[in-house]
Amino acid sequence: MNNAIRTRFAPSPTGFLHLGSLRTALYCYLFTRKHGGTFILRIEDTDQERQVPGATEVIYETLRDCGIHWDEGPDVGGPVAPYIQSQRKDSYLPFARQLIESGHAYYCFCAKEDLAARRRQAEARGETWKYDKHCLSLSQEEINANLQAGLPYVIRQNTPTTGESDFEDLVYGRIAAPNDTLDDMVLIKADGMPTYNFANVIDDHLMGISHVIRGMEYLSSTPKYNLLYKALGWEIPQYIHLPNVMRDSQHKLSKRDGDAYYSDFIQKGYLTEALINYLALVGWNPGDEREFFTMEELIEAFSVSGLSKSPAIFDLNKLTWFNAEYIRRLPFEDYLRRATPWFDQVLKGKGIDYHRLAELMQGRTEVFNRIPDMVGFLGEMPAFDQALYLNKKQKSTPESLLPALNLARDILSPLVPWTEEALSEALMAGIKEAGLKNGTVLWPLRVAVSGLASTPGGAIEIAWLLGREETLRRLNQAIADIQTQQERNTP
Repeated sequence: MNNAIRTRFAPSPTGFLHLGSLRTALYCYLFTRKHGGTFILRIEDTDQERQVPGATEVIYETLRDCGIHWDEGPDVGGPVAPYIQSQRKDSYLPFARQLIESGHAYYCFCAKEDLAARRRQAEARGETWKYDKHCLSLSQEEINANLQAGLPYVIRQNTPTTGESDFEDLVYGRIAAPNDTLDDMVLIKADGMPTYNFANVIDDHLMGISHVIRGMEYLSSTPKYNLLYKALGWEIPQYIHLPNVMRDSQHKLSKRDGDAYYSDFIQKGYLTEALINYLALVGWNPGDEREFFTMEELIEAFSVSGLSKSPAIFDLNKLTWFNAEYIRRLPFEDYLRRATPWFDQVLKGKGIDYHRLAELMQGRTEVFNRIPDMVGFLGEMPAFDQALYLNKKQKSTPESLLPALNLARDILSPLVPWTEEALSEALMAGIKEAGLKNGTVLWPLRVAVSGLASTPGGAIEIAWLLGREETLRRLNQAIADIQTQQERNTP
C-alpha cells in the first residue's frame, strides 16, 4: 500500500453526526493515515429535501474536534473539486446518457401513483416488489414522444436478470448476489439530480477513490454499483464494509434515547478523547490487551484484519468507564474549567469554593452531567430519611445518634479558625476524649450536613465547604428533627 490510496468520508448534511458515521470517518481516517494515503471529505447533498441548514458546518466542527483532518474537501479545496455533490450536478447526466446508449440504463416515465399501485399488487401476491422493467420495452419513438411532450421521467439502471454479481470485501470476503434479485435502481431523479447511489459511483471514480470504506448496510447495494463500474469501463475500487454499531443485539442506537449522535454525548459531558478512544474499539480489536490510545497510537495500530464481521455493541457503561479514566487524567486546571459550568447549575452564588470542590470531585466524576446531582446538596439541603443515620459499620445506632451530634455541635460551635485542619484536629481530639469511635460521630455528622450517604469528601471537607454558619444551621436542624422524631416514637 502506498500514496495511491485515496479514501473518502461522504456524509449527508441532514443533521448532527451519527456515532456510526463518526466511527466510519474514524476508521477511514486511520486506514488512510496508516498507509500514507489521501483522505477526502465529500458532502453528499443530492437529497435536497432532507438537508438541514448549518449541518455541513456541524460536520466540519465535529470531525475537527475529534482530531480527524481531511486532505481534500469543500473548505480546503483539492485537485478534483468541487467536493459538494450539488455543485457537481452537471457531471452526472452525461454518464447516465452514456449508460442509456449502451443499454445499461433506460428512461422510465411511470407515475408515482402507478408504481405504488403495482407495489401493492405485488405485496398482495406475497411477492417482494422491485421495479418490473415496464418502461424498458418502450420503443425509441415512444421515448422521443414522451420527452418532447415534457413528461416527467427518471433514468433507471438496467440490471441483468440472469447470472450473479460478486465482489471481494476486505472484511466479509466474497459476496455474491443473483442478478434477478437486484432492482433497477433510479440513477437520475425527476428533478434532474442524481440519486445517492449513482452520484456515489461517479464521484468515487472521478475522485480516484481506491478504497471505499462504509457501513455494512451497503453490502447489498454494492453488486449494483459494480455493474455500473463495469458498464462504464471503470476499475472497481476495493471495499471495506464495517459492522453496524448497535445499542444491544437487537436495537440500533436511537435518537429518541439520546445515544445516536456525537453531540448527545458531548452535551452530557463525555470527553471527545474518551469517546473516540472507545468508539475505535467498537468493532475493531488491536490484537493486544491495550485499551487506551492516542490518535497517533490508533493510526499505528489500526489494521483491517482487526475489524469484526459481527454487529458491534456500543456499551454505555464501558464508555462511561473510559470517560471516568480520562477525566482522572485531566490536568487539574482543565478539570476545574470543564466542571465549573456544571457547578454553576446548582451552586452559583452560594459561596462554595470551586477549587477545593474540584479537588474532591475529580476522582469521583464519571460524566460531567452527573456533577449537579452530586454537589447540589451544598446549595440546598435535601430531604432524607432519618434511617440514613444508622450504620452498623460506623457504630451509629439510635441510642448513639443524639449524643454524637450534640458532641459535634459542642466541638464546632466555638471553633476558630474554621479551616479543614482546625476542623479535623478539633473533631478528632473531642471524639477521642469522649471515648468514641470516629465513625460513630463523623458518619451522622456527614449525614446531618449533607443528607446523603455518599459525598465528595467526608464530614470535615463538607463542613469547610459549607462554612461555619451553614454547617451549624444544618446541624442544629438535624438535632431538632431527631428529637422531634424520638418524642413521637416515645409511648
